[in-house]
Amino acid sequence: MSLNHIRPWRNIERRKSRQIMVGNVPVGGDAPITVQTMTNTLTTDVKGTIAQIQRAADAGADIVRVSVPDEASSKALKLIVPEVSVPIVADIHFHYKRGIEAAEAGAACLRINPGNIGDEKRVKEVIQAARDHNCSIRIGVNAGSLEKHLLDKYGEPCPDAMVESGLDHIKILQDNDFHEFKISVKASDVFMAAAAYQQLAEATDAPIHLGITEAGGLISGTVKSAIGMGNLLWAGIGDTIRVSLSADPVEEVKMGFEILKSLGLRHRGVNIISCPSCARQGFDVIKTVEALEKRLEHIKTPMSLSIIGCVVNGPGEALMTDVGFTGGGAGSGMVYLAGKQSHKLSNDQMVDHIVEQVERRAVEIEAAAAE
Repeated sequence: MSLNHIRPWRNIERRKSRQIMVGNVPVGGDAPITVQTMTNTLTTDVKGTIAQIQRAADAGADIVRVSVPDEASSKALKLIVPEVSVPIVADIHFHYKRGIEAAEAGAACLRINPGNIGDEKRVKEVIQAARDHNCSIRIGVNAGSLEKHLLDKYGEPCPDAMVESGLDHIKILQDNDFHEFKISVKASDVFMAAAAYQQLAEATDAPIHLGITEAGGLISGTVKSAIGMGNLLWAGIGDTIRVSLSADPVEEVKMGFEILKSLGLRHRGVNIISCPSCARQGFDVIKTVEALEKRLEHIKTPMSLSIIGCVVNGPGEALMTDVGFTGGGAGSGMVYLAGKQSHKLSNDQMVDHIVEQVERRAVEIEAAAAE
């Protein structure tokens, strides 16, 4: 539940953007900020790709992107799309015909890198295919693949060059009376990406896809993405996000939701508030939190859980969470329910009991929401 109505200092005023549809998922306008990922299986491995898409969807992914590098992948895409529960974005590079084939195969959106798709005539053919098959388009500008004339003009990749590239290709779509598009201006450099997105947000009302491209591994990539995208989201910029990690796509989805949850922009699952632990802890906080994270992955209802090792901050944190456990002494601690002290519990029963309480509270929240 959002507390913004009683805590105005937590409000984020989102940039006003047009809304488009990616399949049945709205992007932009007042729609929730969506979380995306991309498969890393061979697209021609139909069974493996379907399985990975479904794992991502189970983790909360709203949209999944699939690379379409060749004709065989286009044919595979036609088999994949009917078998998955989320809209598929076809990632197109170098050959415009792949964009046409992907639209025909049922992709909900075509991601085109304007620096390598071909000349304006070929882009127009892709636009027509998108129109014919009810696809949206993402203009995907990357600092690493800018057009030669822009590199000649600016001397190197920079925010001005990236935004100019994006606006040039927006004009092509608009000149062809095509308006179902979103846009990204990604860079691996956090400063460059942030500056480009800030300029872009002022120059167009198109929905913006946020990302720090090629961010790195799970830890370093998450940190870079949280800093870069977090600052932009805090400023109200961004309608859909992807955390680009050298990691399992499911981790990208999890990290995306964690970034949005930390800013109060999206809520899914259990938000665990836990201490880093110290000599005062009445139980092993780190192992307990690790166990609870795994045991509570199935909970999709937005709710909060505090796991605090001692009574310094534990009771105060528990007052603000749906379920809480605060370590005490003599092998037991205190359970809090709906912000109120409820009952004592021995540490050896803690994990099973907390899981039970969280599951019960999730049912209560869902029932109240349905009334």
